[in-house]
Parts: sequence; C-alpha cells; structure tokens
Amino acid sequence: MSPIRPSAEPGGEATADVAAPPLGRAVAVLVLLAAASMIPLLGPPAALRGTGEALAPGTSGITFLRTVMFAALCVQVGEVFATRLARRVPGAPLDRAPRCWSAYAAWAGCGAALVLATIVANGNLVPQQLSDLDLGRLSGSRDGRLALLEVNAFVVAALCARSRRPSSAALPLAAVIVAEALRAHPPVEDHPLVGSGLTLVHLTCAALWAGGLLYVLRMLRQWRATAPEAGVGVLGLYARVAAVLFAAITVTGVFSTLRRMPPGTVADQLTGTAYGRTLLAKGLLVAVVALLALLARRRLRGAGDRADAYAPARREVVALGVVVALSALLTAVPVPIRW
Repeated sequence: MSPIRPSAEPGGEATADVAAPPLGRAVAVLVLLAAASMIPLLGPPAALRGTGEALAPGTSGITFLRTVMFAALCVQVGEVFATRLARRVPGAPLDRAPRCWSAYAAWAGCGAALVLATIVANGNLVPQQLSDLDLGRLSGSRDGRLALLEVNAFVVAALCARSRRPSSAALPLAAVIVAEALRAHPPVEDHPLVGSGLTLVHLTCAALWAGGLLYVLRMLRQWRATAPEAGVGVLGLYARVAAVLFAAITVTGVFSTLRRMPPGTVADQLTGTAYGRTLLAKGLLVAVVALLALLARRRLRGAGDRADAYAPARREVVALGVVVALSALLTAVPVPIRW
C-alpha cells in the first residue's frame, strides 16, 4: 500500500483511494515480514554462533511462543489505546471503527502462555510427554505462579474483548505485563525490583507504540473514504504521544542494558555474546523505526497532503513487528555474565 490520496468518483465527490505500491516498497515490506517470521527459527543459532555459549534445547520454540505472546499483547493494548485516542478527535466515526482483533489475539496469547507454562512445569525444559509435567511446580514456584497468572489474564482479556466494554481488558493486560517484568528479573539478581520496574515501563510503552500504531493505521484505512480527516487526526494525535513513548523506551532500554552489561564491557559484549548481538540488532532497527516515525510526523506537519504520512507509518509498524520478534529472542538467549 502507498499513501492514501483523494480521487474523483463519477459523481464528482472526492473520496480516498489507495494507489498500487511501488515494487521496491512492496519488496521491502515482504523482506521485513520474512525476517520477523524467520527470527524464531534462525535467530538463536545465528546469535550464538562463535560466542562459546550453549544453545539450550527448545530455544527456537520458546522464541516463537514469546513472539506470539508479545504480539498478542501489543495488538490488544494498542486497540484499547488507539480507541481512547480516537474519542478525542472530533467527528471520528467510532461506530464504524475497524473490526477488533483483540479476542483472537487474546486466545493466541493464551495458547502461547499455556505452552510456556508446560515448560515451566517440566523444570524449564521442553516436555517430551505428559508424564514429564509436574503441575505442582506451577503452584509451588515463583515462575509457575507467574506463568499461570499470564494464562488466566489472557483468558480474562479475551472475555473482556467480547463484552460491552472491551476497554476493560486493560486490567488483565496490565497483569500480563507485570508478570513478564517480574519473570525477567528473578530474586537472585541484584536489585530485581529495579530491573522489573524498568522492564515494566519499557514493555508497556513498547506495546502502546507498536499496537497503537497498528490500530491507528487500520482506522486510517477504514475511514479513507468516509472520514479521511478524522483518520489523519488520530494519526497526528498518536504521533505526539509516540514521541513520549519513544523517549521512555530509549531511557529504560539504556538503563536495562547497563544493568546487564557494565559500561566497560558493553562494546565487547555487543558483538561477543548472543544477548549483545540481539540487542545491537534491535537497537539498530529501532533507530530505523525512529527515522520512519520522524518522516511520518514531518509529512503530517507539511503543507501537502497529510495522508502521505501513511506510507512511512505503515513501514514503521512492519519494522516494529521485527522488533517484537527480536525482543522475544532476547528473553530466550543466555543473559550475559557481568564481568
């Protein structure tokens, strides 16, 4: 898809149309989508090659499951967030909003969280048969209780998505984010609550950024013929909030990196460890996403057709999908040793 541009219908009224995308842009989007889908399969061995670190059994599967879970979280959080933004835009036809994907995303997230819970029930190893599962580990361990919390929270979020108040899903989704933040920083870590707080802010802002942009672009496309100005208005409002989200993501990401890698070792670990390589790839891609966001914001402020911002924003959301997959890979590769 390329920028939305007005076109004249036979009756003389201006509507919006979507021109065919240039071949180069279409190829770039396909390459990004292929990269996101291949990261769970090829990412772990590629990141670990030559580092001397061992590839744990099931790392690729765990990366895939966490990618699904993070993507499901982004979709649901984004729809709640973007809908609230749209209510602040005069004339936004919320009664003709795009079809919600939240319920489907919630069940996908529940399925991924449930499989991850079975891994916890087998002592953080991929079970080979049902007899490997020890359900007592789920209720008797910290990781098990957090895994159960995520499963149940996704179920509640799915029910909220089908209710008369789908925005009520914000509470169970917040529980998922809290559980992920606590899981990422076990008590044996130095100052685990500090790490959990950084992850909580980082993951919340990332889900709002990626998921919110996805639903805003769906609104813009849905309303291209009936309310194009309302769609552009929501995108402009989102762009202002996204600037704050990006700043929070950057600050928390830098501090989290320095907690994992002391300043004197960052340069070596960024290229010599799987965690560092994945983090470097994610950082470079986030920089590209930031440039696309700046381009979209510049077009929104320009004197020309503000709907031209749709093109870089669409590429931005695809690139953010790859960032989500890289974030999932970060949770699966070995944490670097503090030198």
